[in-house]
Amino acid sequence: MSTSRLLSHNNRSSEDLAPDELPHNEAPPAENIELQIFRRNTLGTEPLDHVLVTDDESDDSDLDETYLLYTTEETNRVIRRFDRYLVPFLALLYMLSFLDRSNIGNARIAGMEADLEMSHGQYEWLLTAFYITYILFEWMALLWKVFPAHAYVAVCVAGWGLVASLQGIVPNYSSLLLARAALGIAEAAFGPGVPFYLSFFYKREELAFRTGLFISAAPLSTAYAGSLAYLLTSLSTGLAPWRALFIIEGWPSLIAAVVAWWYIPDGPGDAWFLKNEEERQIAVIRLQGHSRRQRRMSFFKAVTSKNVNSGRFDWREVMIALGELQNWLTALMFFSCNVAFSSLPVFLPTIINEMGNTALASQALSAPPYVVAFITVILVSYFSDRLHSRSIFVINCALAGAFGYGILAFAPQLGLSDWKWRYAAVYFAASGIFSAIAIIIPWTIGNSESAEGRGTGVAILNLVGQCGPLLGTRLYPARDGPYYTMGMTICGAFMLAVAGLAFWLRVMLAKENRKRDEDYLRRARGQAEAGTYVPGEGKGFRFML
Repeated sequence: MSTSRLLSHNNRSSEDLAPDELPHNEAPPAENIELQIFRRNTLGTEPLDHVLVTDDESDDSDLDETYLLYTTEETNRVIRRFDRYLVPFLALLYMLSFLDRSNIGNARIAGMEADLEMSHGQYEWLLTAFYITYILFEWMALLWKVFPAHAYVAVCVAGWGLVASLQGIVPNYSSLLLARAALGIAEAAFGPGVPFYLSFFYKREELAFRTGLFISAAPLSTAYAGSLAYLLTSLSTGLAPWRALFIIEGWPSLIAAVVAWWYIPDGPGDAWFLKNEEERQIAVIRLQGHSRRQRRMSFFKAVTSKNVNSGRFDWREVMIALGELQNWLTALMFFSCNVAFSSLPVFLPTIINEMGNTALASQALSAPPYVVAFITVILVSYFSDRLHSRSIFVINCALAGAFGYGILAFAPQLGLSDWKWRYAAVYFAASGIFSAIAIIIPWTIGNSESAEGRGTGVAILNLVGQCGPLLGTRLYPARDGPYYTMGMTICGAFMLAVAGLAFWLRVMLAKENRKRDEDYLRRARGQAEAGTYVPGEGKGFRFML
């Protein structure tokens, strides 16, 4: 027998109600909601009669406390299924997208510039073209709430896979420039909205680790790109190595798009990998609201097969989110991280090459820092969720990144001219950047109460944040080699700015939480004097620090 039970007023099971206690014949008032409740199939019982639930917030404490009671074990079973089936597949798709955007750095030292007769500065414009369209189409993150996710994801993945492969057959620089711009549009429709999509399945205190698993695919894909580039430039393929690189790395995305159509669920209520209807109800109910009434209404919607996420879009929540300072502060953090995040993968092979290594060795040496970053992201995001803290981790990761860039920028002055010291500093820079980003994103999403607010926060985050690459991709002109002091200094300074902004936001949110606590205690005292106090009821939303 299932451990889930239907509970009602005074902790009695619904099936224990006497027949005369059930309102068979009463016509409910217009302001009431009448819902048909069905007993669990596992209990082997017949459907219940009607249960009336008032929609009057003023008398919330006196309502039947009818909602789904599910155990921790049942909840964890649902979460494990999302972890096992949903997150790895999204991480795979993001790995493919990041691979297709960043492999141009490997193509550069594999002969692309010479074959296309590119002049000085044209490589930087290839990077900039991608991010211009990426920024202009950031608003598409909101479309995750508008279109069915399975169809939306499949179209996005097929779009960037096709464009990525076509980069391998371009006849000239202009064609490649257009392909990079098109790639930016396709990837803008997917990557920025994935953390928003994950918030449909996970609570905010569960989101950082899952976002970390998703974001960690970026350094993993960069490591894979370096290894694959090393392989392709070592073998004879019949094509120019850089062309083979683009074509081979684009095709897996086209295959993944077909799989995504059948694999991706539109929401927690229709996830195919949940075993039964009970698990789908738990997946929906556990995410809904903070008050008893919200949980109760979520139960009724779930058991009557009503879609909790109806697809209706509340523009008022969008306007509220646009006016919230915390969304803009996290966006500025994201901007600062992206100055370094965007430049490191596309310039690292060149930087390592100019440390005195051969082109082949540079391809191989560009992979290990991202493997370490991959592990660091997972560990940092895991402990961020466990400790219910965001700012402390962002600050420390940003300082680690700043330290790495400081070594890279001032190595000659510090007596660390040997390339091995500078190469070691890359590990700090890569781990700090990727880990900070993995926490900033769920920090933004978790501090919004509504789906529209979360989506708007993500849109602001990316609209502002993705402007960072417009600067970052132009920080390493060839004339600054081999130390690239200016670029390294600017990236280090922006990582310090991330730490400062995170500290500011922590102080601001802590002050707002204290204010809300004081308001709640004032109301609770008044309710206690009136004899209407219900512990925890009306406490409301608190920001995660």
